[in-house]
Amino acid sequence: MPGDHHPSPIGEALGWASRIIAIGLAMFLPGVAGGWLDERLGVRFLGPAGFVLGLGTAILWLARLGRRREGSDR
Repeated sequence: MPGDHHPSPIGEALGWASRIIAIGLAMFLPGVAGGWLDERLGVRFLGPAGFVLGLGTAILWLARLGRRREGSDR
């Protein structure tokens, strides 16, 4: 039927790869930015705080992605 759209396996794999990369960057980049700010400002808490913030963001993103995937299977 014209309304049924099923992506190709390669397209689906590329979609998941892009999600995984984006989630990994969301975990990593806030900590790197916090470390850079630590050096600039002479403090020592922004790097670890950035990694905690990035981890929390990634967990929320994964939970939302799981809920959306779970809802589409029904």
